[in-house]
Amino acid sequence: MTTQLQLDSLPAVAAETQPGLIAVAMSGGVDSSTAAAMLQQQGHPVVGLTMQLWNQRRLPELQVSSSAQHRCCSLDDVYDAKRVAQHLNFPHYVVNFEEEFQERVVRPFVRQYLAGRTPIACTNCNTDVKFEPLLRMARQIGAQRLATGHYARIRKNANSGRYELLRALDDSKDQSYFLWGLTQEQLSCSDFPLGELTKDEVRDLARKLSLPVAEKPESMELCFVPNGNYVQFIHAYARAEGQPLQDREGEIVTQDGVVIGRHTGIHNYTIGQRKGLGFAAGKPIYVLAIDPQKNRIVVGEDDALRTKLLEIEGVNWISLAEPLDASPSTPEGGSSAIRGHAKIRHKHEPAPATIEALPGGRARISFETPQRAVTPGQAAVFYDGDTVLAGGWIR
Repeated sequence: MTTQLQLDSLPAVAAETQPGLIAVAMSGGVDSSTAAAMLQQQGHPVVGLTMQLWNQRRLPELQVSSSAQHRCCSLDDVYDAKRVAQHLNFPHYVVNFEEEFQERVVRPFVRQYLAGRTPIACTNCNTDVKFEPLLRMARQIGAQRLATGHYARIRKNANSGRYELLRALDDSKDQSYFLWGLTQEQLSCSDFPLGELTKDEVRDLARKLSLPVAEKPESMELCFVPNGNYVQFIHAYARAEGQPLQDREGEIVTQDGVVIGRHTGIHNYTIGQRKGLGFAAGKPIYVLAIDPQKNRIVVGEDDALRTKLLEIEGVNWISLAEPLDASPSTPEGGSSAIRGHAKIRHKHEPAPATIEALPGGRARISFETPQRAVTPGQAAVFYDGDTVLAGGWIR
């Protein structure tokens, strides 16, 4: 049982800027705790900020035993962050972002699944909840910079004047894929102290500093999906919101339109899925596409899952300005294709590709070789070596 601790509130009136003060987003895990300790060792005054994002008592029917895989942002994590701050002797505050989190992360997550897409809640959380509001909170307590425990790097390009987002040195822990939505202003005020370290080095440093969370396991599941089952969460959340879902049956069809089965609702499926289709075909069959307009699931063999071309929307150009002549006479864009590598999911190995900016915040990515299971709702992030050039949502 976690020891009850007094959680301080933010000051009601903005404090004067304190030179060198850095606010650290503390999740209660070993990474953000070590980041705070590193900055303190470097001589920076530090203050901890922990976000309360989700009421863990909601949806009790989905709760799992304490022995289940650890999730982020639990109440225990809040207490762990406070324990670390007390151990290192710096101020710590808890900020309640539950309303913002529900409106900007949870509800869009549910809506996208119901529309046949596969969203990435962690990217939405970073882009829409964490950095902009936390930077605002940091300034309220007199800090001008925000540090986090993300494994990524930031540098300023002296020639272009732009802030660049780079992959972490520890490729196995790199989190740049989830950070492509950060703006130039946010990058200019942010620090990622762990970007040059491996996970083992972070653990070792936490042990040397006797941090209370040095041996704490990593968070693996979404904070608001306690049992890891997205479909069960969507149904439970809809019931709690007073809008219970009725599974809307529809057709499962081949690429030629031949009906070979029935589905129980498009939100139960994702691109590349093989298991749980509800019928036997005598050969491996996968979900190729989800058609919400016709309420259909299109299936086929593995070869049909592969494509060389995709479009992204909501594109954020990071380490270079958008390379686009957006004049009306060039509706398909006037930019030259840029060569690099693109990543279409977190665990995807970046593959050689070109990117071309299009009007309306879009871009076209062309791979040299076909890639498997390009999924609408996921993100495509484009790299030049270790440098993140751009990212956007797969259409």
